[in-house]
Amino acid sequence: VQLQASGGGLVDIGGSLRLSCAASGRTFSNNAMGWFRQAPGKEREFVATISWKGSSILYADSVKGRFTISRDNAKNTVYLQMNSLKPEDTAVYYCAAGRFAIGSSSMTQYAYWGQGTLVTVSS
Repeated sequence: VQLQASGGGLVDIGGSLRLSCAASGRTFSNNAMGWFRQAPGKEREFVATISWKGSSILYADSVKGRFTISRDNAKNTVYLQMNSLKPEDTAVYYCAAGRFAIGSSSMTQYAYWGQGTLVTVSS
């Protein structure tokens, strides 16, 4: 089982990036998917999660209104559209597959993790 995150890079303040996370080895269409991030010297933190059908979505307050999580179960892929990026969004972003159909902000509720993709917002 592998989760491959991609789409990170260097972007200016106020810019946008779209992260993708493609799953292989098994389908996660019945599982919630989530995005977390870890800034240098900080703990990994929750960003967003989406339920198996996409009907239940939760965001961290810090990204609400700027980030959008979505998924395409036919492609076994989850996305994170990031707009109005700020320097404090700089981090390694990780995707994760949940243990259950409904997502959570708790890392303990995720069974599989991708390798991470670096997002740098330049000031």
